[in-house]
Amino acid sequence: MSETFKYLSPEWAEEGLKRLKTQIPAEKMHNVTTSMSNIYTNCPGGGERYLFIGTEQGVFTRVEVGEGEPPPAEFRIIGEYETFARITRAELGAQRAMMTGKLKLKGNMAKALKLAALADRMNKVLATIPAEY
Repeated sequence: MSETFKYLSPEWAEEGLKRLKTQIPAEKMHNVTTSMSNIYTNCPGGGERYLFIGTEQGVFTRVEVGEGEPPPAEFRIIGEYETFARITRAELGAQRAMMTGKLKLKGNMAKALKLAALADRMNKVLATIPAEY
């Protein structure tokens, strides 16, 4: 039986990094170097949390979660916990959430649009982690 991880826990982030590294080769990430901080508002129990993901030349180097100010990132995406949870469970596409105003992006919009398909690929991998929300 596979282990279930608490969503946004350090263990979930560690599992996410492992899966992203093994399931998405650098070529599939177009060898891009980028980073993003997802800011989760209205989290269970109150407050905000973040999910930071970084790549260097298409290789996933960091998946980090926490409270408070996230690490500096090329992109900052802000939305409600439930919106991000639906994206991570593959119930809602990130692009659709962005276009309907459920997520707010800070960063280079032209580059973000180019990277949108890569973000979808990444979210599909994260959706495979058995998680308790």
